[in-house]
Amino acid sequence: MVMSTASKGLEGVVAAETELSFIDGVKGVLEYVGIEIDDLARNSTFEEVVFLLWNKRLPSQGELNSFTSELRGQYEISDTVLSRIKDLPTSAQPMHALRTMISYLALEDSDPNSTKPEEVQRKALGILAKAPAIVAAFDRHRRGEKFIPPDTSLSFAANFLKMLNGKAPTETMERAFDVCMILHADHGLNASTFTARVIISTLSDIYSTMTGAIGALRGPLHGGANEGVMVMLNEISSVAAAEDYVMGKMTRKEKIMGFGHRVYKAYDPRATYLKTLAEQLAKDTGNSDLYEKSHAVEQVMEREVAAKGIYPNVDFYSATTYHCIGLELDLFTPMFALSRISGWAGHGLEQLEANRLIRPTAEYTGPHGVAYVPIGQR
Repeated sequence: MVMSTASKGLEGVVAAETELSFIDGVKGVLEYVGIEIDDLARNSTFEEVVFLLWNKRLPSQGELNSFTSELRGQYEISDTVLSRIKDLPTSAQPMHALRTMISYLALEDSDPNSTKPEEVQRKALGILAKAPAIVAAFDRHRRGEKFIPPDTSLSFAANFLKMLNGKAPTETMERAFDVCMILHADHGLNASTFTARVIISTLSDIYSTMTGAIGALRGPLHGGANEGVMVMLNEISSVAAAEDYVMGKMTRKEKIMGFGHRVYKAYDPRATYLKTLAEQLAKDTGNSDLYEKSHAVEQVMEREVAAKGIYPNVDFYSATTYHCIGLELDLFTPMFALSRISGWAGHGLEQLEANRLIRPTAEYTGPHGVAYVPIGQR
């Protein structure tokens, strides 16, 4: 019997070169184009991070102003797109709605198939700008509420929250959401990013690339973890009950959502600053009990499994953050998508720089020489 040499889940296989993000899972390091994620979260904005990922350098003030202006200039979705959103069943899942409408945007592009880098970046900017309006419009449609038009005077973060909730967010809410967008923008060659690079390597269009990536992100093993965290926190009746809840799950060998990561064996660097923001946001919005439950869970887990390299990941405190902002549970993963559009586009642009069709091989493990049996004899 021949032993298989295939790597399950492609673990440990280097499938691309990138200058966009660097991860050291043992030391707990994540960098975008060489800049530590914590520095970006504390000092940058999502708009600046998008420019960084697409141009592999930080912008000057003039460049950032121009980029921001161009992004805001494309916030608005057409009446046709809005009409199509209103045609969607109110029972639809937001990720399915987002995936469908991103694909629909290609139908409004007179030249959707161009793979010239400058054209791909321009189209990606339009997708990034319009995605928040798509999510907000669908959510208000299913709630039976009137669509709130984009506000081009607001940042990416504030504009989305205003369209979703019908009023401008507080400064803390805007900053917390902006930081979440920064933290989720890119993360190596994860499943959805690999999907994006595979699709664009065929010289397919950026709309197909984004649609496929959203499909990969929707899977609960990839983008849905923060939803699971919120479900878990809702199951814990009080701060005092956290200890028994966690220990019970561990006794039954059930997963504690928001802990551990396939890459990180140290504290997820994306969670450090977010934890502080989540605490402040919880206080500001009257959700301190939720944060305290989160903290209690983390303390139990630190005592029990930190020595094994299992720490909170970015999903753990992003769940508290999104809840405090006022998001419905099934909007958590679409928030991940809104941010990751920037990383997917950056990787698409990088793939096109020296493109080669991504076409790995598979190790055949089936039989040989099997005789065909006519259907009447089966």
